[in-house]
Amino acid sequence: MLGYLLATLIGLSLGLMGGGGSILTVPILVYVLKMDPKVSIALSLAIVGLTSIVGVINHFRAGNVELKVAFLFAPFAMVGTFLGAKLSALMSGEVQLILFAVIMLMASVLMIRGRKDQGESENEKKVNIPLLAIQGIVVGIVTGLVGVGGGFLIVPALVLLTGLSMRKSVGTSLLIIAFNSLSGFLGYLDMVTVDWPFLFKFSACSIVGILIGSALVQYVPQRTLKKSFGVFLIFMGIFILYKNSSVFLG
Repeated sequence: MLGYLLATLIGLSLGLMGGGGSILTVPILVYVLKMDPKVSIALSLAIVGLTSIVGVINHFRAGNVELKVAFLFAPFAMVGTFLGAKLSALMSGEVQLILFAVIMLMASVLMIRGRKDQGESENEKKVNIPLLAIQGIVVGIVTGLVGVGGGFLIVPALVLLTGLSMRKSVGTSLLIIAFNSLSGFLGYLDMVTVDWPFLFKFSACSIVGILIGSALVQYVPQRTLKKSFGVFLIFMGIFILYKNSSVFLG
């Protein structure tokens, strides 16, 4: 029951912040529900993918999803994610958790520092497809290795490489994350045993959370929320590093 309540929290965070919540999934599965790290990373990808599909609906209705950009970026990211999932077979679950903790600490710094508000203005750029491809593959590999959606990497890439506004970058990134995460999940299917009933129940709770978060987002101060969440991620990242310190100590 606690796990399902926390699943709602994952969705709530995604709905309120357009990202960040996916980084909670792996710690909840590993440390609360006591699942194997590799299984947790695989399930995290499926949960994040399914939740993001629902989350992108409101953004699409509001005109905040740039399909052309999404369909340019997503294939490269999906290839990278599938590759990252396969590369994960070369490392232990503990090493994957350490990488996850490092990514978590990077995300926390970005959340605490925040981004400059670029408003709704857009400066459309000619898309540099080779650069976009490289960025997509790198983001994908990170996603496949550690099970995070990669929104904190995708959003800045879309702003800088395509000239989209922040709002459209967030909406478009959710669609990319959905494709990305599900591609990574497929890459893990031959390495882990999936508890399908649990996956669908957990995802359903997360989806409820993202619907609630999307409804509440206009009432919550985003800057304060993200800074608080960033501080939480620092403590969580340090905790995960501590729990897997045997990798360094032997």
